[in-house]
Order: sequence, then structure tokens, then C-alpha cells
Amino acid sequence: MAAARQQKHDDEQNIHDTRLRTTGRNVAHDDSGSTDGYNVIGSHDELVRWSRAYCTRAVDRYDFSVDVTLVQWEVSTRAKRRAAAVKTPNVDGTTVGKPIDWTTRSIGGATTTPPACTMSLSWRAFESFDRDEWAATLRHELVHVEQFQTFGATDHGPSFRRRAESVDAPIRVRRFTDPKYVLSCGDCGTDVAYRYRDCKLVRESSAYRSACCGAILDCRTERETNDNDAT
Repeated sequence: MAAARQQKHDDEQNIHDTRLRTTGRNVAHDDSGSTDGYNVIGSHDELVRWSRAYCTRAVDRYDFSVDVTLVQWEVSTRAKRRAAAVKTPNVDGTTVGKPIDWTTRSIGGATTTPPACTMSLSWRAFESFDRDEWAATLRHELVHVEQFQTFGATDHGPSFRRRAESVDAPIRVRRFTDPKYVLSCGDCGTDVAYRYRDCKLVRESSAYRSACCGAILDCRTERETNDNDAT
């Protein structure tokens, strides 16, 4: 009997060890060092659940003045440039820096104070970012949620930059899709603008001047840029 119990224990331990070996490389760590399974996300629902759970933890860790229960979630498969965005109802007469008294406002059919906003997540960005960059992106968006719930407005102004730096979030989330056109200064060669489709700036780039040198702009396609980098 004792031998049978020992065999059962050994079998269970072998199963446990196998699972660790199988999933160990797919386990990410959150800010506290615990595992959180970021690298095994495989669906939109799983991305929403992970992102919501991370934001809930981040609110406590970084002392955000945010009610996460008032945030709705969606995943976009069409977004090509923005990694995430906070969609908010329009609130007249508001500005960042001036706190709003939500009890004096009626925003459409909203039944909460403040009204709900939506965190829109890009699936393509998630596929391009590692865990730390995705978490930093969520903190960037949490600053916007905090702005909206506090002021009824959002921006990327000086107060946003200070707040983003305090929570170790990027001021601007990097592009995760290469632009179709790159415009650079004709004198120093610095890239000054990116465009994802044909437009007047692309067609008439020589009519514009760079801010750095006051020189005409050179326009090239991303393919030309990559070819030049390879030579």
C-alpha cells in the first residue's frame, strides 16, 4: 500500500515537473516578480483579461486615481499605428488641470460618475510588443484614464508628461507598423516625419522645410530606407 502511494506521488510529481518544463519559457513576470502568463495569451478575451488585471495592479502600485471598474475594453484588429487608445465621451467646457464635479454633469445616458471610457487595445501592437513594453503602454493609457476621470479631458501636455514619467510610462508609444513614407531633412538627413499613405506632404515634399535646418524635405519609401540600411 505504501509503495502504491509512493508511486502515485512520483507520478504526480513527474506530471508537475513536465508542466513546468513545457510552460516555463512561456511564463512572464509582473512587477512584483510573480508569474502572469503574458506570453501564452492567445485570444482577444485573454488579452483583455490580462490587461485589465495588470491595470488593476498598476493602479495600486503607482497610486493612480482611477476606478478601473469604469473602464470598458475592446480589441482592435484594424489599428495600424496606435498601440492602444482611451475613448471618452465628449464633455464640454473641460480642460486638463481643472478638476470636474461629475455630479453636476449629465453626459448622455451615463449612469456613473464619472462616465465609463473605453480602453481600445491593438492586437497587432500586442503581437509586436514584449511584456514590459505592453505594460508600459497600459500605464500610458492609464494616465489618460486618470485625466478623464479627474478633469473630463485628456491631452499629451506638460502635466501628462510629468505624470507619465512618474509611473515609468512612455510619453509617446512607439510605432509598431512601419510607415509607407519617410521624410527627412535635406541637409542633415534627420527623419522629421512619417506618413502611412499618400498625401500632399508626400507628393509635394520639396515645398516644405525642416524645422532643424530650414532645408527642403526628402521623401523616400520605407523600402528605399531599408535598402539603404542594408548597403
